[in-house]
Amino acid sequence: MPDFDAVIVGAGHNALVCAGYLAKAGYHVAVVERRHTVGGAVVTEEIIDGFKFDLGGSAHILIHHTPIVKDLGLARYDLDYIDVDPIFFAPFPDGSHLFIWKDLDKTCESIAQISPRDAETYRAFIKQWQPMAEGMVRTFNSTPSPYNLFKHLILGANFGRNWQEPLNQIIRSYGHFLRNTFESPQLQALIGWMAAQSGPPPGEAFSAPFALWHPLYHQVGIKRPKGGSGMLTQSLAKMITAYGGSIYTDNPVTQIITQNGRAVGVHTQNGQTITGRVVISGAHIHTTMKLLGEGAPPRAKRIIDGTRIGNGFGAVVRYAMNELPDYTAYAGAPNEAHRAMQMICPSLDYLEAAYGDFLAKRPSQDPALISMTFSTVDPTLAPPDHHTMFLWGQYYPYDLANNEQWDAIEEREADNMLATLRQYAPNMTPEKVVGKLIETPVYLERTLGLLQGNVMHLEMSLDQMMAFRPALSMSNYRAPVKGLYLTGASTHPGGGIMGAAGRNAAHVVLNDFARRRI
Repeated sequence: MPDFDAVIVGAGHNALVCAGYLAKAGYHVAVVERRHTVGGAVVTEEIIDGFKFDLGGSAHILIHHTPIVKDLGLARYDLDYIDVDPIFFAPFPDGSHLFIWKDLDKTCESIAQISPRDAETYRAFIKQWQPMAEGMVRTFNSTPSPYNLFKHLILGANFGRNWQEPLNQIIRSYGHFLRNTFESPQLQALIGWMAAQSGPPPGEAFSAPFALWHPLYHQVGIKRPKGGSGMLTQSLAKMITAYGGSIYTDNPVTQIITQNGRAVGVHTQNGQTITGRVVISGAHIHTTMKLLGEGAPPRAKRIIDGTRIGNGFGAVVRYAMNELPDYTAYAGAPNEAHRAMQMICPSLDYLEAAYGDFLAKRPSQDPALISMTFSTVDPTLAPPDHHTMFLWGQYYPYDLANNEQWDAIEEREADNMLATLRQYAPNMTPEKVVGKLIETPVYLERTLGLLQGNVMHLEMSLDQMMAFRPALSMSNYRAPVKGLYLTGASTHPGGGIMGAAGRNAAHVVLNDFARRRI
């Protein structure tokens, strides 16, 4: 008899969501994690005394478009979300600024200070693309079958008879779309910078949908778990153990065991053998194939070897600060700007120049940044009169030109990120820094298992999304080995703090259990 109904490799948020649904359904699950704590890229640790740092994702946006928190009753396991509003704040070199609020009217009032025409265009943009954005969320929350894609993205978009014009816009790059929709470079840059968070540069064809889901921000906004982003995964772990599940940390999986072409368990570095009726991998798809070893079908291995991980694209500096940034464009600290994600990107041209540096395998000389000062909404993150400030920057390649190594240049690049912020908030001098953690693409690979520093696992390009993620033959969360299932950022819908891949994979496994396919 197997030890468990399901053995889950990795304890990232998608893997934990999957385990949570199986445990709630009455199945005996085991989660096996290589690090000392659960969470993967959704973890919070006290790196500097008194300061809680998120090591990966910080803003929980898309998970609130799923029923996960309610389905799994996570509020009972110490998960308490705080609304973050305004959502975005963007200062500009000319002294202007923009706010994006959850409330559409307040947002349009802010935009009107820069461009009355864009304020009206923005209102029409939200109304026009809201149905499609909602259709994309429904697509994220289901397996990417042809039926579901047609139902949610085509019929759900509600284009009607005049479908040719919207389709023509969808196949464009988001840079082209935004330049042709809005007149102000400021609004183009703000929406474009958020679209870039999924990976594609402004000029990439078929990338417009990354800007077209912008209307979703006006539905649920942004929320933060009290105590840090990692409280989500901590609550999932508590929920799983409450339902009788087992979680093994500090226990790296070294092999997915196959017998007669079927996955039957795992071997771990600690010498354990843990067996299950099924094995579910939340690890990177390339890591999963390595763990299968000789058990990986040659054709499947060739297909996965051909997928593009990408070259990383982001770096983060987690700061412990004794002062908040005081923006020239919106003076005074603290104020409502510090509740928001602070977007430092003056134009799409600026973003494209940063991407040009990335293509040349050098860190962006003038990086686009997001500053997150969430201790203003959650004082538990820092000691009194102090703050956390997280600077996320693009673009930062994993592989560097001229034989440079990240370990040798990380301090230089962290200094450049702070200097870039200082152009907008002159008080952000090095003397205001209590301490910091620099997360380069190499750090993200070493610490969180994100190969080549890519938080999305695989590039989020059209040929590696939806029914093609991670491959056409594996997009239904079933691996090409019997008894092995897939979840995590390598699978549909990709990266992000959403958990949909975990929920979708769980439903596939539960359906197969119910039909006695496994």
